[in-house]
Amino acid sequence: MQDIIEQLEEKRAAAKLGGGQKRIDKQHKKGKLTARERIELLLDEGSFEEWDMFKEHRCTDFDMAEQKIPGDGVVIGYGTISGRLVFIYSQDFTVFGGSLSESHAEKICKIMKQAMKVGAPVIGMNDSGGARIQEGVASLGGYADVFQQNVLASGVVPQLSLIMGPCAGGAVYSPAITDFIFMVKDSSYMFVTGPDVVKTVTHEEVTAEELGGAMTHSSKSGVADLAFENDVEAIMLTRRFFNYIPSSNREPAPVWPTDDPATRIETSLDSLIPDDPAKPYDIKELITKMADEYDFFEVQPDYAANIVIGFIRIEGHSVGVVANQPMVLAGCLDVDASRKGARFIRFCDAFNIPILTLIDVPGFMPGTAQEFGGIIKHGAKLLYAYAEATVPKVTLITRKAYGGAYDVMASKHLRGDVNYAWPSAEIAVMGPKGAVEIIFRADIGNEEKIAARTEEYRQKFANPFIASSRGYIDDVIMPRNTRARVARSLRMLSNKELENPWRKHGNIPL
Repeated sequence: MQDIIEQLEEKRAAAKLGGGQKRIDKQHKKGKLTARERIELLLDEGSFEEWDMFKEHRCTDFDMAEQKIPGDGVVIGYGTISGRLVFIYSQDFTVFGGSLSESHAEKICKIMKQAMKVGAPVIGMNDSGGARIQEGVASLGGYADVFQQNVLASGVVPQLSLIMGPCAGGAVYSPAITDFIFMVKDSSYMFVTGPDVVKTVTHEEVTAEELGGAMTHSSKSGVADLAFENDVEAIMLTRRFFNYIPSSNREPAPVWPTDDPATRIETSLDSLIPDDPAKPYDIKELITKMADEYDFFEVQPDYAANIVIGFIRIEGHSVGVVANQPMVLAGCLDVDASRKGARFIRFCDAFNIPILTLIDVPGFMPGTAQEFGGIIKHGAKLLYAYAEATVPKVTLITRKAYGGAYDVMASKHLRGDVNYAWPSAEIAVMGPKGAVEIIFRADIGNEEKIAARTEEYRQKFANPFIASSRGYIDDVIMPRNTRARVARSLRMLSNKELENPWRKHGNIPL
């Protein structure tokens, strides 16, 4: 018995050492934590239960039979974050560069299947050189097995990917399927083909950071949701983010106690909207002032900033916020903003998180770049997401709601449950000046007549009362009372039941 115990301890020590102290030191020198250090930091102290610590690869080619390290380059298991169950895998770059083998993939799939059985989120920490070349097609098959599990888990349990090192080639598609991707600046990157291949094929010279770094994907491509300064910041904010999301599609998000009264009055909101309709203001001020303790967790802040998405709490309950941002492109909807909003709405709907929509939108962005870029289909994604969503939907029009953009942004016609407007709301087919120049085309050139007609149009349509008279707006509310009215609406909707017609799945305009 003593011999077996000694053997066990030796194997445990070997597994925990990964690729050896020399490689661990090299990892630290790059400013990166090891796979186990990341898990230790992410999970509640002492909560980690590791699985498959002794699993090894089965490859015998290229002298691999003599190179076996327990764990095979990935640490898996489960633990808790703020006392809530979570399954986790963390790739170990010190072992064969974190490369994915058949056994490595089996370990990842194992915890994903278990997470679906018990209804718990999955967090993957990626730090890998890609498929293990020595295994050939077996490693490629391993990737496909992981992708299949990602797809099956989508909408069943939340999936988060932390990119904390290289993630290239086929490896990028597992994070791409997951719900959120967080990256680390200057030490993580994602791309399908690396800089060398790009140079050979397209003759472009580009660095790994420029091609697929954290800033590239969080501001240009929209692939990543957030970019952090280092491993520690990424992990700490992942813990905070985790507290906004439910464990599965069968459960509500956690409720956090708060001393912030739902009836809190914010008199400063009465002056948020400028008198000049062309002057911008920051919609984030409204979001933070509505939130419990002024706490707003924004997602994708640097990408398509003309729409703002993220999580707040109202009376302790998680709420997904989608808001037009007048500070950027006047809040117009474009290709990127439509995709960003639609993806977020579908996440909230899949996991029973109510959606609060704040509208100040003059319309869809005009121009050849948008039309050639497919604004029709991309804009339809946003429409589809709102129309399909069955969670509680509360909508507030703060200022402009023009044209098709009014319809798309969670209008009453797309099954908005409670639709409010501020007195400053303007709900119309288009802005007064543009409308008058079409209706009274013959008067163009006569500035006095056009000005009079513009004012007439503004009085008739550029207000919330026509829409209210038709029941498209449930009430016109004072800005200062917004938090209280939204809180009351969400409370009323807490037991909402709505089902879409049975179908295998819809065909969203991808």
